[in-house]
Order: sequence, then structure tokens, then C-alpha cells
Amino acid sequence: MKFIDEATIRVEAGKGGGGCLSFRREKYIARGGPDGGNGGGGGDILLISDPGLNTLIDFRFRPLYRARNGRPGGGRNKTGAQGEVMRVRVPIGTSVIDEETLETLGDLAKPEQTLLVARGGQRGLGNAHFKSSTNRAPRRTTPGEPGEVRRLRLQLKLLADVGLLGLPNAGKSTLIGQVSAANPKVADYPFTTLVPSLGVVRIDADASFVMADIPGLISGAAEGTGLGVQFLRHLSRTRVMLHLVEVAPIDGSDPVANAALIERELMTYSPSLAKRPVWMVLSKVDMMSPRELASLRERMSNAYPDRPLHAVSALGDIGLDTLVNGLMQFVNEIRQALASDPDLAAARGALEAEIGEDVLQSALARRPVKADTTHPTMGDSSPGDEGSDDDDAAEVEYTRE
Repeated sequence: MKFIDEATIRVEAGKGGGGCLSFRREKYIARGGPDGGNGGGGGDILLISDPGLNTLIDFRFRPLYRARNGRPGGGRNKTGAQGEVMRVRVPIGTSVIDEETLETLGDLAKPEQTLLVARGGQRGLGNAHFKSSTNRAPRRTTPGEPGEVRRLRLQLKLLADVGLLGLPNAGKSTLIGQVSAANPKVADYPFTTLVPSLGVVRIDADASFVMADIPGLISGAAEGTGLGVQFLRHLSRTRVMLHLVEVAPIDGSDPVANAALIERELMTYSPSLAKRPVWMVLSKVDMMSPRELASLRERMSNAYPDRPLHAVSALGDIGLDTLVNGLMQFVNEIRQALASDPDLAAARGALEAEIGEDVLQSALARRPVKADTTHPTMGDSSPGDEGSDDDDAAEVEYTRE
């Protein structure tokens, strides 16, 4: 199954039905008066978050969504049928952005959450609506209004409490595989991880948190080099990030310098995302002597004095319990604080909005918006038979293992 975390679609709400011009004609009833009914309103388009979806791949093959038009009114004061509402299901964690205005319309972060993205056109009025004491035979009607037409960018951001960050082959996939039920591909070469993965870390029957792993970052990632920047947005909703630093890189590079490289890439990609809490984690510590590890810990503590520092080995089962228990306590404290402190919740919401803006600008820089060549259709028609959209053709696809 292919993992697609960004797509561009066009939505066209239904046109309102026109009002009817009609007069009552019955035997023995003189001057029956106007009886033209109102039209029906055009159909809205709603996006609904679905827990059963985890990719936006469907939108690559169906980039156009049209709601039904309202039916026109009829004689004998018959009101036209309302256009049917179109409900489009998307994965939880999808952000919706208007491509023209670059306005974020909403974030679908909860199951079965609904977002109105295109409002159907207002109904037209029949001549019966305009009857009055001074105008007993009106010939005035109004047409139905067109529905909203929008081009939307959908961005999927995975929902996780803890996000893993680091260079390729830093041990992120091995760590998430050891502490959770996730089963990512693990190998001894860089870029083994091609798509994000989620794992539930369960401490107790009623104590757990979600951990997310993304492909590793390399120098120049914020400018589009490598794979990791494609998926950095998945760390935007995390409560804390774990920066994994390999203690003995195979290329002989300095771990502290490698950590600084990732920090620079993170800051370049999103200064707001860099404001999230970050824990430093020295990985694969079983490959270093105790004396060398102590020296490295001192250097790392001096470089990042305000951050918690852990030393772990996923394969050697060193320091994992201390790490996950500390994370569980930290996550629980944040959950309780957000639930009890409205000001803190508001500040977190503002930070997420800032991160969302950084993510959008990064996406726009890497994928220039192309001109929209799709023409709206006024009649009733079935959605989704226009074929693939040119803008989506620029997306990079990765095959899920």
C-alpha cells in the first residue's frame, strides 16, 4: 500500500435550484394567483475524519468532488429537492488548506469530526414568494445561486505523543520496534525507513502513549535533500521529540556535531516546531566503553544543558525502561496540564497554528502551485471521473513495506 501524506483536490458544491413562475389554474376558481414554488438548496461538501484511514492515496486518483445541485421549484407551490450533501472521509490528523488564500480551514484531529469546506448555493425563489397585497400576480422569480468552488490542499499529520528525530541509521526504528508493537523494517544501512510508522508504547493496562518514527534527516533536508523533510510535519502534533544520536557512527563523525546538524535542519524547517520539548537520547551505547560514554555524555550535556539526556541500547535493552517511564510521566503531566489550564491549552493551540504555517510554507517552497485548469460544471454530474490532477503528479510516492 502506498503512503501519501499530501494531496490537492477540487471541491464544487451544488448550485441552488431556480424558483418557478406559475399561476394557479383550476375550473371555477378565478384569478387563482401565483403558485410557483422555491427551488432546493445546493448540496454542501463535508470532510469527515475516519479512524480507519491512514493515507491520502485515494485523493490522488479522485481529485474532483462535486455535490448535487438543488432541483428547481414547481407549480402548486412545490419546493424543489435539496441537493444531497457529499461526505468525504479523510484520515484523522488531516489539515485542510485553501490553495488560493492559503487559509487553514481546519484540522480534523478527532474521530468523526466534520468540517464544511464548500457551501451549497442558496435556493431560488418562486413567484409565490413575492405575492403581496399590492402585487397579487407577481412574475418575479430568482435563480439559484452557484455553490462554492475551492481548491484544497490536504496535509496528513500523524497523531502521536512522542516523535523520533535523528540522522539515518540512528536507531529510531529499532527503538520503536523494541518498546512498542510496531514492526518497522530494520537494516544496517541508511534510509531503511521510507515512510512514517506509529507504535503504541504500553506501560500498564491504562497507561500508554503513541510514538512516531520518520525517515532520518540529512544535511540540507530543509531545502528538500533526502526523505525526512517530506515527513517532518508528522512531528508537529507531538508533545515531546526524542533526538536520537548514534554514539559511534560508522563514518567516524562526531556525535555532538551530528546532533547540531539535525538541530539546524529542524530550526530551518520550522522555528516554531523547534520550540517543542526535545529530549536527547544517545543510542547504541553498547558499542562504546563506559569511559568513552561518560565523556560523550558530559559533552552532550554541556551542548544542551536544559534538556533531559538518556543513554539507551535497544538491542542490548539498556536504559529503555527508564526512558519510557520518564516519557509516560511527562506525557501524563502535559495531558493533565492542558485539561486544567485553559491558558496553556490556548498557547499550545497558537503554537500548533505557527507550526502549521511553517509546514505549509515548506510544502509550497518544494511544490510550486500550478494553474488550475479544471472548469466547474453547472449541471448534475457524478464526481470523480476527471482523472489524475497535474499538481498531484509532482508528489513523491513511497511503497510501504
